[in-house]
Amino acid sequence: MIIYGVVNASPDSLSSDSIATTPETAVARATRLLANGADAIDLGGQGSTDFAKVVDWSDEWARVEPLIPALTALGVDVSIDSWRPEVIQRSLDAGATVINAADGMQSDKMWQVASDFDVPIVVPFLSGPNPREMEFVTSDPIQAMVGFFEARLADADRFGLRSRCIVDPGTGFAPPNWPWEQRFEYQKIVYSNLDRLRHFGLPIYIALPWKETAQHDELLDIVVRQRPEYGRAHYPEKIRRFEVAAGI
Repeated sequence: MIIYGVVNASPDSLSSDSIATTPETAVARATRLLANGADAIDLGGQGSTDFAKVVDWSDEWARVEPLIPALTALGVDVSIDSWRPEVIQRSLDAGATVINAADGMQSDKMWQVASDFDVPIVVPFLSGPNPREMEFVTSDPIQAMVGFFEARLADADRFGLRSRCIVDPGTGFAPPNWPWEQRFEYQKIVYSNLDRLRHFGLPIYIALPWKETAQHDELLDIVVRQRPEYGRAHYPEKIRRFEVAAGI
């Protein structure tokens, strides 16, 4: 699995270890992530949780702008995690090499930006227009994802970008105030059935479980054994341990 280690330029991330708001702290964190098993870096400047304050795109850009050249100087891929085309475009101009589209690529503006750059595009499933406005999926979640990705890939075809897409079941996002037990059962179903997303013939990307609980470890074990091509991790060394335990 190619692992993107998480660097959060937003100050209200739930994982305080991932927060880095200056070039110096971002490079220090990225260096640790790479030394501990990450292959690349995922940078975000706007939190997507219920607790994160939504700021203007210009403020989000101001958070990541000075960090991008510092991180790309490390010589690894740097993905930009945002749902705003203004931030995505400026980040790619500044040297970011992957789009991690937190809006699920649900607008032509995002596809137009993507068409201007020869970079991979992570397309996550969202049950709403952005991570802050999502609804519960009450039907078969994989079938809901299949329908979503069919629509997104039809959009990709209009722009000639299907071959650059990477599908993400979006388990790093959740509807507001979704109780953990429900989210756990949902993720367990999704991770146990990732093979149903393989018919698109595209790589799979997972926002990997990172909290230290037995249930999070159970989910991590399930998903690692499914062998997704890409993962996003707060603690890559733990992912590598689970891979070894699974014989991968």
